[in-house]
Amino acid sequence: MTPSRTAFAAILGKDLRAELRTLQSLPAMALFAVTSFVIFRFGLNRTSLSGSLAAGVLWATLLFAAVLGINRLFVAEREEGGFDAIRLAPIDRSVLFTAKVAALIIYLVALEIIAVPIFAVFFLNSAAALPPLILVLLLADIGLASAGTLISSMAVNSRARDLLVPLVLLPLVVPLMIAATAATEPLMLLGGVTYHRFGTWLMVLGLYDLIFALLGYAVFDFLLED
Repeated sequence: MTPSRTAFAAILGKDLRAELRTLQSLPAMALFAVTSFVIFRFGLNRTSLSGSLAAGVLWATLLFAAVLGINRLFVAEREEGGFDAIRLAPIDRSVLFTAKVAALIIYLVALEIIAVPIFAVFFLNSAAALPPLILVLLLADIGLASAGTLISSMAVNSRARDLLVPLVLLPLVVPLMIAATAATEPLMLLGGVTYHRFGTWLMVLGLYDLIFALLGYAVFDFLLED
């Protein structure tokens, strides 16, 4: 195994073990999502949602829950000298970026395993939309993790980190949310699952993922120096 792969596995394993031990991010993300669904359930006073409204409720909730995890993504490196260790290590510094993206994807998948079934119980009359929704969720997770990791690395040393991350991140993920919502909408129509322009929006999600993954990998070394 190459030094970069060893470092990637070490950083990812460290983050996952720390989260399992401290439970600082995932419980807050899941609690936010479930609470939001409860508020939507009684605020809208509807037992079922469909189409664009259902997609909007789902993705708005997942996005803002994800911000809670993104805010804390690099806190351990800042507080425990992890950035200095990566600078001194004889490895590609972008390995920290890829490990953090992978960790955030795992957090998002864990969040969705909890939140999406609850959303389905609260708002959907059928579970037929859930299997094709998995692909949309996965593509959106990759893009959100790539953009979120990049922004979190820029904001971690700021005193206003909790404010700076959403202010910078949310405008950047607007295209991602538009594509994810548009891909989800035909899956949740009252008449049943359809795939109108589903493939087109999946390609948009894939393009967004590619752009931010390459951008983050390319510039992370310079951000680490700053």
